[in-house]
Amino acid sequence: MSLVNPEYLSVNWEASGGGAFAVIPLNEKGRLPEQLPLFRGHTGPVLDTDWNPFNDRIIASGSDDGKVFIWQVPEGFSLYQDSEEPVDVAPVSKLAGHSRKVGQVLFNPAASNILASASGDYTIKLWDVGTGKSHLTLKHGDIVQSLSWNANGTLLATTSRDKKLRVWDVRQEKPAYEGPGHTGAKNSRVVWLGEHNRLATTGFSKMSDRQMALWDVGNAREPIGGFTVLDSISGVCMPFWVSDGNIRYYEYENDKFEFLSEYKSSDQQRGIAFLPRRGINVHENEVMRAYKTVNDTYVEPISFTVPRRAEVFQSDIYPPATGLKPAVTAEEWLAGKDGVPPKIDLESVYEGNAPVEVPSDYKPPPAPAAAPAPSPTKAAAPPPAKKEPEPTPVQRAPPPSISEQKGSISAMASKFQDEEEEEADDNSSFEEIQKPIQKSVPAAAARVEPTKTAPPKAAPVSQATPNSQAPAASPTPATIQTSSGPISAVGSQPSSNNPAVESSLAEIKKLLEAQTKTITAQTEKIGLLTQEVDTLKMRVGPGDQSERIRQLELELEAARS
Repeated sequence: MSLVNPEYLSVNWEASGGGAFAVIPLNEKGRLPEQLPLFRGHTGPVLDTDWNPFNDRIIASGSDDGKVFIWQVPEGFSLYQDSEEPVDVAPVSKLAGHSRKVGQVLFNPAASNILASASGDYTIKLWDVGTGKSHLTLKHGDIVQSLSWNANGTLLATTSRDKKLRVWDVRQEKPAYEGPGHTGAKNSRVVWLGEHNRLATTGFSKMSDRQMALWDVGNAREPIGGFTVLDSISGVCMPFWVSDGNIRYYEYENDKFEFLSEYKSSDQQRGIAFLPRRGINVHENEVMRAYKTVNDTYVEPISFTVPRRAEVFQSDIYPPATGLKPAVTAEEWLAGKDGVPPKIDLESVYEGNAPVEVPSDYKPPPAPAAAPAPSPTKAAAPPPAKKEPEPTPVQRAPPPSISEQKGSISAMASKFQDEEEEEADDNSSFEEIQKPIQKSVPAAAARVEPTKTAPPKAAPVSQATPNSQAPAASPTPATIQTSSGPISAVGSQPSSNNPAVESSLAEIKKLLEAQTKTITAQTEKIGLLTQEVDTLKMRVGPGDQSERIRQLELELEAARS
């Protein structure tokens, strides 16, 4: 694991005689000496480190020995020393309180000297580094896998091995929200999206696919837009980096992650750290810089730049950055005071002047404050969730097989064929409907309309039109054409046969609707089978196809036939 600030880079170091880590000044590049001055003091391997956001010379470490140490980089520290053997650096403070290994340490981003440490004893302790005391404890049900502060340091998001995502009201020592996260068995990670009221998580699905998700802190029962599948690589995915050697970066906008580009590398990385924005090179239009360790042999800087022609300060890509001044002290934070650290104008840094503070546009978190109240009520109100599963059985009902449908179709068709044969003698009625198209009976129409009851049968057809007057005018010529024949006896025959014909047409219509639904269901089933076969082929390979793939292929061929 490595972390960086504008002055130093920390790297975990394998050393005999206990755990240690190295601190490398960024201005000392090139091949390192064979023996380095190490920060040594733990009796077990160092698992995590974190720099103080308001003092570039203070760093905290957590170790397998269950201890948290605070270190201070000496003045004028260098890897190249005149003595034959380099002098190791000792911790300035030791924080003891955990009963098992400490896997994560993280400074509060707004309050000075407030440090969170997560341990294998299922707890997170909040320390006042100045006094060395633990004032708050957050109890979990399993091992904590990751943690992240919000912008003003009042809420702490965590993921744990019990597959739950929690947002803690730290000073109340209880979760403001607790709910399901990623369903996979492997580790998941969480990160707070700066000053937004949103969380980003990475993890695994039950099928071991790597996922990414965006969460609304005020309503975190399910991710916004669902889980996004990244790939099927087995390495644990971090919110800002991927352990397969590639770095994908996204733009967060309108509650969506828009993929921008990808940094590809053939070398697998063991750790990566991103430089705070106050340390980037504004003269080279650098918007982000990362340092990654490659194969435990060297550290590679990765610079992300935006090409611009004009050699002036580009204000559109350099919003104000967080400076070195905390918003509140540790005592004020523990007493309940909140705040966001003041920001600095990077244009003053570009011009070579002292950083100029600018007012922050951060709004106090109304949504995080409202998150504790609605989340438990929503979680305790399952009625709407019970109503939703009702339509699922209807959708999952097994569609009839093709052979059954063929039998039903032939049976229905034969029935209608018999009826049509019985009515074959009345084919003359359809011919008579076409014959009486004579324009010489307009007056008779006026006489026939009020007396005959045939128009109500044509009324359902006329109701399909939106206007009330238009259907009244449209059925009249139809009734004139059908009922104004010269032979009154012939006009009565269709009226006597109309019920049978209409019932037959209604049954045919129902049959067609049923067949349409069946065909749609079969088409969807064929599509799902095709996708499943293709997916299994890609996973298993052409030479090792299982019996399930062969069975699906046979079922797919039968469905297509």
